[in-house]
Amino acid sequence: MPESPVRSWCVKRLDDNGNVFVLRARLSRDEAERLVAEYQARGHKQSYWVERMAL
Repeated sequence: MPESPVRSWCVKRLDDNGNVFVLRARLSRDEAERLVAEYQARGHKQSYWVERMAL
């Protein structure tokens, strides 16, 4: 199924204490995945992922 250009994706982070934060919201899926790749390339030990936002 083709990817929708709708900006309904966000980037989340899990910190060392188990807290989950939204870093950026209202992104396209491609934008969100690029941002996650940037954060992971920096070598941070936190976990980053892309998640679809509730509509």
